[in-house]
Amino acid sequence: MPRQRHLKLTEVLEEIDMSRAAFYRMRARGKAPKLIKLPNGQLRVRRSDLDAWWAHCEQQAA
Repeated sequence: MPRQRHLKLTEVLEEIDMSRAAFYRMRARGKAPKLIKLPNGQLRVRRSDLDAWWAHCEQQAA
């Protein structure tokens, strides 16, 4: 089974076309994709979690 891809926060921000500040505001409201905090403080997002977040956004818009 292939290993799941983990995206850097900069990659996520680029994909969703959002500034870091806007992302953190969305995160504070509990509306951001699930994040993984690494021991060094960096953040990652599982590809599957970002895809699920996109699907959730699409369902709310419909």
